[in-house]
Amino acid sequence: MRISVGIDVAKETHWVVALTETGDTVLDHAVTNDPAAIEALLAELGALPGECTIGLDVLGGIATLLSAMLVAAGQRVVHVPGLAVNRARQGTTGGEAKSDPRDARVIADQVRSRRDLRPLAIEDETLAELQLLVGRRRDLVTEQTRRLSRLHDLLTRVHPGLERALDLTSKGGLWFLTRYVTPAEIRAAGRARLLRHLRRGSARHLEALATAALEAAQRQQIALPGERVAAGLCQELAREALAVRERLAAIEAALAKVLAAHPDHTLIRSLPGMGVILTAEFLAEVGSRDRFADADALAAAAGLAPVLRQSGKVRFLRRPLGGDKRLKRVFYQAAFCSLCCPASRAFYARKRREGKRHHQALLALARRRVNVLWAMLRDRRPYELKEPRCAA
Repeated sequence: MRISVGIDVAKETHWVVALTETGDTVLDHAVTNDPAAIEALLAELGALPGECTIGLDVLGGIATLLSAMLVAAGQRVVHVPGLAVNRARQGTTGGEAKSDPRDARVIADQVRSRRDLRPLAIEDETLAELQLLVGRRRDLVTEQTRRLSRLHDLLTRVHPGLERALDLTSKGGLWFLTRYVTPAEIRAAGRARLLRHLRRGSARHLEALATAALEAAQRQQIALPGERVAAGLCQELAREALAVRERLAAIEAALAKVLAAHPDHTLIRSLPGMGVILTAEFLAEVGSRDRFADADALAAAAGLAPVLRQSGKVRFLRRPLGGDKRLKRVFYQAAFCSLCCPASRAFYARKRREGKRHHQALLALARRRVNVLWAMLRDRRPYELKEPRCAA
């Protein structure tokens, strides 16, 4: 007999429901997210009269301990996507009602009725480290983008000329703001002090930067309301941004080191446009190629494959609205970075001649490169350029 088990994963307490092939309930209770409680659950599952298939609605994070112990015990574990759980629950009686026992039952019913759910395996150490580092880098980049946006806003409020003169994505512009912000203090410092300050920060193009700042300060002679407080906030944000730049550099160095241990690293990086960061993000999102049946499935997962809409005599393809946004961004950015290479540039130019806009042509190129990358991983062969390769 086949037993279908659904586990609604939570931070402190999971809920487990087990169903027979006919839908009868044989287990229905909470399990603490603790090794001893999970061991007791494994003993219960082992005592059931049949082979168990266990469905989880969450991967990684709060489900890491549970999934690792289940797989290590030899249980067959599959992933039931959260969207499938929500839609299935809404399609039942009282579908607006939500609870952990109800969700666990829906997961178990999905396991019982479906045969296309993806099985889980124990992640290897390299992949786990990549996922953690990529996740931390993503958080830092998001925070840095917000920080720099706020810095631009404050500068525009009190010294718009300086905001236009500085490049806040560079170390020099941020280092300048750790000491000088308002027009009055820039004029009072003079060129010599500005240059000394920039030299301490190892800023590039310091002569041009000091000149541009002094010119902006000379053009604005008025003192604006709140500029003293705004200047202090700008200095604080600039120091934080510089510290995050150093942290990002350290994480990227660690990513390169971990990535070098992955067996697919050399293959993927041979594809033009796939640098260290994009390769790490691709592996962190995809995990194993075995997750997907073919290149079409990978493209569909990334939201790059057209979606069929058919009803009666009406039949057409439309752009997908779903898919893994992070995976789609990896393919899109890699396609953009590959435009300096002849093959990618020729494909992009052909799509533009067909009437596609820049964004559409890049998406078409990204979809084409999914096929190429899949073939490389399937055949274990690196990308080969027919013409001399450019720097990418």
